[in-house]
Amino acid sequence: MSKILLVDDEQQLRSMLRIALESAGHEVEEAGDGKEAIESYCSHPADLLVTDIVMPGQEGIETIMQFRDKFPELKIIAMSGGGKNNRQSYLDWAKKLGANRALAKPFSIDDFLTAVQEVLKE
Repeated sequence: MSKILLVDDEQQLRSMLRIALESAGHEVEEAGDGKEAIESYCSHPADLLVTDIVMPGQEGIETIMQFRDKFPELKIIAMSGGGKNNRQSYLDWAKKLGANRALAKPFSIDDFLTAVQEVLKE
């Protein structure tokens, strides 16, 4: 179906989301932070970027800004479980900076796949 770049520093979550996406027929590339995501995208362009916000290394807000600047047509889903601050403020910033959708962790696999499908159709 679609190529999806999945960015999160939590390997276990990435693996779970990858399995769900592949089961839904998508091709998935993974990255552990934003810098790795940019490198991956340049060699394996995707239809959708799904990125965590709070990550060591290059975090998600900076990643969204870079992708919006370099690849303005790319669809983006931001996700966050919080961190030091309120997760909702992170998600609000992500949307203001260009994310098509924002998901608060924890979320169900069904909600995640629905968001992916809706954003891909936009």
